[in-house]
This record gives sequence, structure tokens and C-alpha cells, in this order.
Amino acid sequence: MLRNATQLEGFVVQATDGDLGTVYQLYFDDETWAIRYLTVTTGWLGGRRVLISPFSVIHMDWRAKRLDVALTKEQVKNSPNIDTDKPVSRQHEIAYIGYYGYPAYWGGPYMWGPASYPGGVMTAPSDASVDRVLSDSTDSHLRSTKAVTGYHIEATNGELGHLDGFIVDDHAWAIRYIEVATKNWWPGKKVLVSPAWIQRVSWDDSKVYVALSREAIQSAPEFVDFTPITREYENRLHAHYGRPPYWLREAEHESPLSLTGV
Repeated sequence: MLRNATQLEGFVVQATDGDLGTVYQLYFDDETWAIRYLTVTTGWLGGRRVLISPFSVIHMDWRAKRLDVALTKEQVKNSPNIDTDKPVSRQHEIAYIGYYGYPAYWGGPYMWGPASYPGGVMTAPSDASVDRVLSDSTDSHLRSTKAVTGYHIEATNGELGHLDGFIVDDHAWAIRYIEVATKNWWPGKKVLVSPAWIQRVSWDDSKVYVALSREAIQSAPEFVDFTPITREYENRLHAHYGRPPYWLREAEHESPLSLTGV
């Protein structure tokens, strides 16, 4: 199901032996736009913020605003201490996956390494695979949702608005669309743009560069905040831009297993 990322903020994260804390923000990969980590603010650890991977999620209850993970409080307490107010480096990630025994998502052909969905990953990496990833690792492409919100959107023929939010898929743990607010050009209108149409995200310029013209974005189907995103709406959106939808690209690799629940 597709949801606004802000709806995840404040979710209570439940370990197998008690509350861990609440969701503060998300870290996503600006190459695949997968949500790699949730930043969780703990109370019992003196307000320390910790990273929780979607690999650990076993159930999500949107009504109760609760997310259950297959972790203990002791595991989280002893996890690598990563300063989540600063960029998370690949070395930080290697220490993290080594501690929890997760596969390296950047070490496989799919969005989540050996699978298209975190629920499709059932085995821990071998020591050899971790060693290979350590030697072959490159810079991390992680960015936080709070840091990127507000970035200007640069079309092929000029600026037209700013990034106002993220639409996330709670099955694949991926950002399916960014919300583009165009109020400085067309009062009140907001539209969606798929990450597949984004060329790059620039920290230096605080901009998101998209491979679409201002006119194409201006005439796109309007998006109204927090309204359900139906498949009919998505089909209209992709037809408008003349681009294939993500579910066709991913269908042949889709795993029947999900960690998120309903």
C-alpha cells in the first residue's frame, strides 16, 4: 500500500520485549530510492537515536501506528552507535549489517540485494560475502527524508517548485513518488513524480534534477494531500508521462513473502 512518509513519523516501534521508541525519519538510497533505515528515537537509551532496518520488520499496524520488529531491546542497546544527525557512511553500514547479520543490499542484483523485497531475504550473509562487500564497497548514497524535504525541483527547462513529501510503499519499503509543490508557479497544485524520472539529487545545490519538462509536470494529474493513491490514478499518471509503471518492471522478481503485514 502507498502512504505518505509523514504518516510513519511517531510510529511506536515494538521489540519482542518492549517498546524501542518512535520513528523520527527515514533514510533512503538516492539510486534505488529504497528505504534502507528508519531512525528511531529511544527514551530508555537517553534519547539516543538508532537505526532500524526493514529487514527486521515483521508487522505494521497503521491504525495503531505501531511497527513490530524481530529484535530485542538488548540487541538494539548493543548495536553500533551511529550518529544519525550526520550522513551514514558505507563503513557505518558494514558495521551495522555485520552486527545484525543482514545481507548487504548493495551486494546483489535487486533492490534488497538478493531479493526485490526485504521479506524475500531469508538467510544471513556468509563471512565470505561480507568480506567481499567490505573490499568492494563504495560510498553510501543514503539521504534522510527530513534533509531532502524542501529541495528545489529542476526540470529540463527550469525550476518549478520544491520537494514537499514522499509516497512510500510499505511492502517493498521503497519511495514510489516524490510530492512536488508548484505553488510558486501554479497556486495550490501539487503533483507526483516517480524516482525513475529523476536524474540526480544534488547536496551542493539542494536540488532534485528531473528528466521532465516544466510543461509535462504542470499538466500532470493533480495530487491531493493524504488522498488514497489508487492503481487507476497511477495508470493515468504514468500514461501522462509516457513512462512504464514500476510494477511491470518488478513483477517478474516479486517475492510472495512480506514482512510488513496489513
